[in-house]
Amino acid sequence: MVQTRNVALPDAAFEDRLREVLRSRVEFIELIGEDLVAAGGKRTRPMIAFLAAQVLGASPARVGWKNVVDLGVCVELLHSASLLHDDLIDDSDTRRGHVTAFRRFGNVVSVMSGDFMLSRLLMLLAQMPGSAALTHAFGQTASVICEGEVLQFQVAAYQEYTLENYLNVIHGKTAALTELAAMSPALLLGAPEEVREALAAFGLEYGMAFQMQDDLLDLLGEEAVIGKPVGGDLREGKATLPLLYLLEGPHGDEVREVLERRAAQEGDVERVRALARESGVLERTREEIRRRAGLAAQALEALPRSEARDALAALAERERARSH
Repeated sequence: MVQTRNVALPDAAFEDRLREVLRSRVEFIELIGEDLVAAGGKRTRPMIAFLAAQVLGASPARVGWKNVVDLGVCVELLHSASLLHDDLIDDSDTRRGHVTAFRRFGNVVSVMSGDFMLSRLLMLLAQMPGSAALTHAFGQTASVICEGEVLQFQVAAYQEYTLENYLNVIHGKTAALTELAAMSPALLLGAPEEVREALAAFGLEYGMAFQMQDDLLDLLGEEAVIGKPVGGDLREGKATLPLLYLLEGPHGDEVREVLERRAAQEGDVERVRALARESGVLERTREEIRRRAGLAAQALEALPRSEARDALAALAERERARSH
């Protein structure tokens, strides 16, 4: 969590509002909504929205803060809806240590509950200042998320392992939503275009760095630290950045074969992990993460200095050394 003293972050009031928005007369939907609130998590995306709004002068002491809270709720609902669908697509058993919704309630309930979240965020957006621009931005982001998810499967199916495809996938999986979280407060508050662009650039580059770090840890992290088995992407045929770098090297044919058979043979994951350690791929990937994090922090320099801006920059800086 970002260390701050004088900035507002998602708190108990945010959780209460999230619970209120998710209220339903249907018990199964209510239970899934309650699971979302109870699971908590870091609330990174609404936190970005809160901080970006405060960079632009909003605060809990000023009129209109309720709209900032609702905007953060909308960002979290879009994220949570995508996770409900992702868990079903990925056949996941758990999410944040809890049994996934589709395992508990079935596919139909899980998918429709995700759609319920999307409908509720649309209702919130309709009541906000700048609702037309905000609705367009959320709709565009939702389409990018869908395209990124499908592209990821297409790449694995066609074995189209390219850097361009990878960047498009992680933009859809992660960076499009952090970009929205950072930029949407500018739409809500009517900030100038150059301010919106600076916040969007921060959100984009931060999200790219975040996902690259996640992908690196998936291959080279320690299971006890990251909380899941290593090599999951490799077993799903996903060519992440360290794997793309390996494909360029002298062991590229061997790594491609492992990817194509989705690490089905005993020892495949450990072999690729060893190659990554020996070939310099680890440092090369970390350098790209540092570069993206630096671009995120640099984008913020166009904005007035404040504790909220420093907190956003600290998020980007954290990606340089994150271990889980």
